[in-house]
Amino acid sequence: MTTASRPSQPIKLYGFPRSGHAHRALLFLSLLGLPYEEITVDLANGEQKQPTFLALNPFGTVPVIDDAGTVVPDSNAILVYLANRYGDERWLPRDAVGAAAVQRWLSVAAGPIYAGPCAARLVSVFGQDHDHARAQATAERLFAVMEPYLATRTFLAAAHPTIADIAGYSYIAHAPEGGISLAPYPHIRAWLARIEALPGFVAMPASTGTHSI
Repeated sequence: MTTASRPSQPIKLYGFPRSGHAHRALLFLSLLGLPYEEITVDLANGEQKQPTFLALNPFGTVPVIDDAGTVVPDSNAILVYLANRYGDERWLPRDAVGAAAVQRWLSVAAGPIYAGPCAARLVSVFGQDHDHARAQATAERLFAVMEPYLATRTFLAAAHPTIADIAGYSYIAHAPEGGISLAPYPHIRAWLARIEALPGFVAMPASTGTHSI
Protein backbone atom coordinates (compact mmCIF):
# COMPACT_ATOMS: atom_id res chain seq x y z
CA MET A 1 0.00 0.00 0.00
CA THR A 2 1.23 3.47 -0.80
CA THR A 3 2.45 5.33 2.29
CA ALA A 4 2.77 8.77 0.67
CA SER A 5 0.98 9.89 -2.46
CA ARG A 6 3.36 12.62 -3.59
CA PRO A 7 6.62 14.16 -2.36
CA SER A 8 6.34 17.60 -0.78
CA GLN A 9 8.81 18.99 -3.35
CA PRO A 10 10.73 17.66 -6.35
CA ILE A 11 13.12 14.87 -5.44
CA LYS A 12 16.71 15.82 -6.17
CA LEU A 13 18.52 13.17 -8.21
CA TYR A 14 22.30 13.44 -8.26
CA GLY A 15 23.55 11.45 -11.21
CA PHE A 16 25.26 11.36 -14.57
CA PRO A 17 23.39 11.00 -17.88
CA ARG A 18 25.33 7.96 -19.11
CA SER A 19 25.41 6.11 -15.79
CA GLY A 20 23.24 3.03 -15.85
CA HIS A 21 23.03 3.11 -12.07
CA ALA A 22 21.70 6.67 -12.18
CA HIS A 23 19.34 5.73 -15.00
CA ARG A 24 17.69 3.13 -12.76
CA ALA A 25 16.69 5.86 -10.34
CA LEU A 26 15.65 8.26 -13.09
CA LEU A 27 13.56 5.61 -14.82
CA PHE A 28 11.72 4.62 -11.67
CA LEU A 29 11.03 8.23 -10.70
CA SER A 30 9.51 8.74 -14.15
CA LEU A 31 7.50 5.50 -14.09
CA LEU A 32 6.04 6.53 -10.73
CA GLY A 33 5.20 9.97 -12.11
CA LEU A 34 7.09 11.73 -9.33
CA PRO A 35 8.47 15.26 -9.66
CA TYR A 36 12.26 15.31 -9.70
CA GLU A 37 15.18 17.61 -10.35
CA GLU A 38 18.22 16.16 -12.10
CA ILE A 39 21.58 17.38 -10.80
CA THR A 40 24.50 16.26 -12.94
CA VAL A 41 27.63 15.25 -11.03
CA ASP A 42 30.82 15.93 -13.03
CA LEU A 43 32.37 12.48 -12.72
CA ALA A 44 35.11 13.18 -15.26
CA ASN A 45 36.50 15.98 -13.11
CA GLY A 46 36.06 14.14 -9.83
CA GLU A 47 33.14 16.07 -8.37
CA GLN A 48 31.97 12.85 -6.73
CA LYS A 49 35.13 12.85 -4.59
CA GLN A 50 34.69 16.39 -3.29
CA PRO A 51 33.55 17.04 0.30
CA THR A 52 30.15 18.42 -0.72
CA PHE A 53 29.20 15.24 -2.55
CA LEU A 54 30.89 12.92 -0.04
CA ALA A 55 28.62 14.43 2.59
CA LEU A 56 25.74 12.90 0.62
CA ASN A 57 27.46 9.60 -0.15
CA PRO A 58 30.81 8.79 1.52
CA PHE A 59 31.41 6.09 -1.11
CA GLY A 60 31.58 8.79 -3.78
CA THR A 61 29.25 7.14 -6.29
CA VAL A 62 26.06 8.12 -8.10
CA PRO A 63 23.13 8.08 -7.88
CA VAL A 64 21.95 9.77 -4.73
CA ILE A 65 18.48 11.16 -4.09
CA ASP A 66 17.44 13.84 -1.62
CA ASP A 67 13.75 13.60 -0.83
CA ALA A 68 13.05 16.71 1.27
CA GLY A 69 16.04 15.97 3.47
CA THR A 70 15.92 12.18 3.34
CA VAL A 71 19.13 11.27 1.53
CA VAL A 72 19.39 7.83 -0.07
CA PRO A 73 22.52 6.72 -1.96
CA ASP A 74 22.87 3.57 -4.13
CA SER A 75 20.64 2.73 -7.06
CA ASN A 76 19.07 -0.42 -5.65
CA ALA A 77 18.49 1.20 -2.26
CA ILE A 78 16.80 4.09 -4.07
CA LEU A 79 14.50 1.68 -5.90
CA VAL A 80 13.51 0.04 -2.62
CA TYR A 81 12.95 3.42 -0.95
CA LEU A 82 10.82 4.82 -3.76
CA ALA A 83 8.76 1.62 -4.05
CA ASN A 84 8.03 1.61 -0.32
CA ARG A 85 7.44 5.35 -0.03
CA TYR A 86 5.58 6.15 -3.24
CA GLY A 87 4.82 2.91 -5.05
CA ASP A 88 2.66 -0.06 -4.22
CA GLU A 89 3.03 -3.78 -3.72
CA ARG A 90 3.19 -4.40 -7.44
CA TRP A 91 6.63 -2.78 -7.60
CA LEU A 92 7.94 -4.42 -4.42
CA PRO A 93 5.79 -7.25 -3.06
CA ARG A 94 5.41 -7.37 0.71
CA ASP A 95 4.86 -11.12 0.94
CA ALA A 96 7.90 -13.29 1.68
CA VAL A 97 7.98 -15.14 -1.64
CA GLY A 98 7.40 -12.07 -3.77
CA ALA A 99 9.94 -9.97 -1.88
CA ALA A 100 12.53 -12.75 -2.16
CA ALA A 101 11.95 -13.02 -5.91
CA VAL A 102 12.66 -9.31 -6.30
CA GLN A 103 15.69 -9.43 -4.00
CA ARG A 104 17.15 -12.26 -6.06
CA TRP A 105 17.28 -10.00 -9.11
CA LEU A 106 18.55 -6.99 -7.17
CA SER A 107 21.46 -9.24 -6.20
CA VAL A 108 21.93 -10.18 -9.85
CA ALA A 109 22.01 -6.47 -10.71
CA ALA A 110 24.75 -5.88 -8.13
CA GLY A 111 26.60 -9.05 -9.15
CA PRO A 112 26.64 -10.51 -12.68
CA ILE A 113 25.07 -7.45 -14.32
CA TYR A 114 27.67 -5.17 -12.74
CA ALA A 115 30.55 -7.56 -13.47
CA GLY A 116 29.27 -8.34 -16.96
CA PRO A 117 27.53 -5.83 -19.24
CA CYS A 118 28.24 -2.89 -16.93
CA ALA A 119 31.98 -3.59 -16.66
CA ALA A 120 32.30 -4.28 -20.39
CA ARG A 121 30.65 -0.94 -21.15
CA LEU A 122 32.93 0.85 -18.67
CA VAL A 123 35.89 -0.35 -20.73
CA SER A 124 34.45 0.42 -24.17
CA VAL A 125 32.79 3.75 -23.38
CA PHE A 126 34.81 5.17 -20.52
CA GLY A 127 38.18 3.46 -20.90
CA GLN A 128 38.18 2.06 -17.37
CA ASP A 129 40.66 -0.62 -16.35
CA HIS A 130 38.61 -3.79 -16.29
CA ASP A 131 39.24 -7.17 -17.93
CA HIS A 132 37.08 -6.65 -21.00
CA ALA A 133 37.11 -10.27 -22.16
CA ARG A 134 36.18 -11.48 -18.68
CA ALA A 135 33.33 -8.96 -18.45
CA GLN A 136 31.99 -10.02 -21.84
CA ALA A 137 32.17 -13.69 -20.84
CA THR A 138 30.32 -12.91 -17.60
CA ALA A 139 27.61 -11.13 -19.57
CA GLU A 140 27.24 -14.01 -21.98
CA ARG A 141 26.89 -16.50 -19.11
CA LEU A 142 24.26 -14.25 -17.55
CA PHE A 143 22.34 -13.95 -20.80
CA ALA A 144 22.52 -17.71 -21.33
CA VAL A 145 20.59 -18.07 -18.05
CA MET A 146 18.18 -15.18 -18.62
CA GLU A 147 17.19 -16.11 -22.19
CA PRO A 148 15.41 -19.41 -21.37
CA TYR A 149 14.14 -17.95 -18.10
CA LEU A 150 12.37 -15.16 -19.98
CA ALA A 151 11.02 -17.57 -22.58
CA THR A 152 8.19 -18.42 -20.17
CA ARG A 153 7.95 -15.15 -18.21
CA THR A 154 6.81 -11.64 -19.02
CA PHE A 155 8.96 -9.96 -16.36
CA LEU A 156 11.73 -11.08 -14.02
CA ALA A 157 10.09 -11.50 -10.63
CA ALA A 158 6.33 -11.42 -11.26
CA ALA A 159 3.71 -11.35 -13.99
CA HIS A 160 3.98 -7.55 -13.90
CA PRO A 161 6.97 -5.20 -13.72
CA THR A 162 8.76 -4.79 -10.40
CA ILE A 163 11.88 -2.96 -9.33
CA ALA A 164 13.74 -6.14 -10.33
CA ASP A 165 13.13 -5.21 -13.95
CA ILE A 166 14.16 -1.60 -13.38
CA ALA A 167 17.42 -2.73 -11.75
CA GLY A 168 18.20 -5.03 -14.66
CA TYR A 169 17.16 -2.92 -17.60
CA SER A 170 19.75 -0.17 -18.12
CA TYR A 171 22.99 -2.10 -18.46
CA ILE A 172 21.41 -5.01 -20.31
CA ALA A 173 19.75 -2.67 -22.81
CA HIS A 174 23.14 -1.01 -23.40
CA ALA A 175 25.18 -4.22 -23.48
CA PRO A 176 26.11 -3.66 -27.17
CA GLU A 177 28.03 -0.56 -26.06
CA GLY A 178 30.34 -3.01 -24.30
CA GLY A 179 30.68 -5.17 -27.39
CA ILE A 180 28.01 -7.72 -26.41
CA SER A 181 25.39 -8.35 -29.05
CA LEU A 182 21.80 -8.96 -28.00
CA ALA A 183 20.91 -10.48 -31.37
CA PRO A 184 21.14 -14.08 -30.08
CA TYR A 185 18.67 -13.35 -27.27
CA PRO A 186 15.16 -12.68 -28.63
CA HIS A 187 13.45 -13.24 -25.27
CA ILE A 188 15.74 -10.75 -23.53
CA ARG A 189 15.07 -8.22 -26.30
CA ALA A 190 11.33 -8.79 -25.95
CA TRP A 191 11.60 -8.19 -22.19
CA LEU A 192 13.49 -4.93 -22.82
CA ALA A 193 10.76 -3.86 -25.24
CA ARG A 194 8.07 -4.53 -22.63
CA ILE A 195 9.85 -2.23 -20.19
CA GLU A 196 10.23 0.43 -22.89
CA ALA A 197 6.47 0.26 -23.51
CA LEU A 198 5.63 1.17 -19.90
CA PRO A 199 3.97 4.59 -19.45
CA GLY A 200 6.59 7.06 -18.30
CA PHE A 201 9.58 5.18 -19.72
CA VAL A 202 12.66 7.31 -20.32
CA ALA A 203 15.72 6.05 -22.18
CA MET A 204 19.34 6.37 -21.18
CA PRO A 205 21.36 8.25 -23.83
CA ALA A 206 23.20 5.87 -26.12
CA SER A 207 26.96 6.07 -26.35
CA THR A 208 27.38 3.83 -29.38
CA GLY A 209 24.76 1.95 -31.36
CA THR A 210 21.48 0.75 -29.91
CA HIS A 211 20.36 -2.35 -28.04
CA SER A 212 18.61 -3.66 -31.17
CA ILE A 213 21.99 -4.47 -32.73
